[in-house]
Amino acid sequence: MDFGQQYLAVTAVLVVLGGGLWWLRRHGYAAPAIGSRRGRSLESLERLALSPQHTLHLVRAGKVVVLVACSPQGCRILRELGPDTLGGGAS
Repeated sequence: MDFGQQYLAVTAVLVVLGGGLWWLRRHGYAAPAIGSRRGRSLESLERLALSPQHTLHLVRAGKVVVLVACSPQGCRILRELGPDTLGGGAS
């Protein structure tokens, strides 16, 4: 098999995979693109590692922003923030 045939084979496989993904999305079997925000009610805003096993997560659930602490023992909600708490900055 020479170099040109290899490129043709790889291109054919990518075209088949792309066509299959297009068909699945069109018929509702595959999730929308990663960058799409349609229908998302849960969003990870920020993550801060305190140690290798302890982290803080800022999560938006609908219109509420929640600060969550995670450790090997589990996760705990530290604080619930209002929808306008973030992004306000100095007024």
